[in-house]
Amino acid sequence: MIVVTGAAGFIGSALVAFLNEKGHNDLIIVDDFSRTDKEPNLANKKVAEQIDRNVFPDWLREHHDDVDFVYHLGARTDTTEQDNQIFIELNLGYSQVIWAICTQHNIPFIYASSAATYGLGEYGYQDNHDIVTELRPLNPYGKSKNDFDIWALQQQQGPSKWAGMKFFNVYGPNEYHKGRMASVIFHTCRQIKKTGGMKLFRSHRLDIKDGEQSRDFIYVKDVVSMLYFFLENTPENGLYNIGTGRARTFYDLAANTFTAMGLSPNISFIDTPQDIRDTYQYYTQADMQKLISAGYNNPIASLEEGINDYVKNYLLEEKIW
Repeated sequence: MIVVTGAAGFIGSALVAFLNEKGHNDLIIVDDFSRTDKEPNLANKKVAEQIDRNVFPDWLREHHDDVDFVYHLGARTDTTEQDNQIFIELNLGYSQVIWAICTQHNIPFIYASSAATYGLGEYGYQDNHDIVTELRPLNPYGKSKNDFDIWALQQQQGPSKWAGMKFFNVYGPNEYHKGRMASVIFHTCRQIKKTGGMKLFRSHRLDIKDGEQSRDFIYVKDVVSMLYFFLENTPENGLYNIGTGRARTFYDLAANTFTAMGLSPNISFIDTPQDIRDTYQYYTQADMQKLISAGYNNPIASLEEGINDYVKNYLLEEKIW
């Protein structure tokens, strides 16, 4: 059986959909299932059992012989949350417990890290283990992810097969529950429906024009394809970037959303909120050579292709994958 933690969330539920399409129905899904706003993400999914995250460690200790693989995607992902203790408990401590059980019983363990670990990109965006202790994330969420990366790399013993996935800016179906943390594509589509236009964050740097803040945006269907690669293959243990390798501007993102909706762009700018202004990443771009060298060779959707599929086949009618 395959375990997916965070299975009711955005990437987790997309992975469950992808695994189902690949014929894997022997899935153990783990999450905080008390959130009713995430229930649609699991509608019509084929799974073997549903386990609450609070009892999952004990369940895994008892049923380890039945588990072939663990995707640990469950985490607190709010980049605006400032309570360090929440991240220490849910992102660091919980992950260490699952790591230890997988190590003891030799269960392959793939976990979610984040491009938020790179901070302002002072050391670039290469998934190089040598720079991990030097990275300076901009918020407690990014710090918690980097702290676990550091901890994992320092362990003398670990699962025989493990990897940390440094997700860049993921967008796509099943993010309806994420509110403020949903992708700009999601918010653009909503704003267009409501007002006919889209307001992007203004740049607060003199060297970058409004709308030209750039990120590595990756479609969730490519993300789960990359995750599946680790199920079928055995690359070297360690950290891997999960992105496209190409930065695109937020203006491109919004303009392509208008185009996918059959409209001309109507984009204006507002100040970046004060609570995130000082920790705002103006540029990210994944170095993808490590994953490619490990053998991943599936084509990655361009921004235009990803947005077109997302908007036309999911967002316009708010469908779930």
